[in-house]
Amino acid sequence: MSISISAVHVIVDDPDAAVAFYRDVLGMSVTSEVENEGFRWVTLSPPSQPGIQLVLSHPRAGRSEQDGEAIAALLAKGELGSVNLRAGDLDAVFERAASADGVEIVQEPTDQFWGVRDIALRDPAGNLVRIEQAA
Repeated sequence: MSISISAVHVIVDDPDAAVAFYRDVLGMSVTSEVENEGFRWVTLSPPSQPGIQLVLSHPRAGRSEQDGEAIAALLAKGELGSVNLRAGDLDAVFERAASADGVEIVQEPTDQFWGVRDIALRDPAGNLVRIEQAA
């Protein structure tokens, strides 16, 4: 049996700002956009792994009003988890992110005790994005 990752969903409150971050700062490509009932889902993929999708959606998209409000509140607090990525050149990614408008740097390149060197950023919605150096 073989299982692989198909898509990871990331909740964002401003799809345009999130697309600019993941596309322009992190170098992903927009592969599709779907609109339904006033909401938009945007799918991006890293060029090196086109089969893996990062799907951006709004807290209220496809959810009840009550659930949407609860998720929006967690998003506003930065409590929806994190996105973990890997880069071939961590320093280049860090320099690009540090020079981009509106990118919050949480942690500069650091050698971690668990054996990776990584950085931490927040996307425009406040989601934590950790990027480690590829081996």
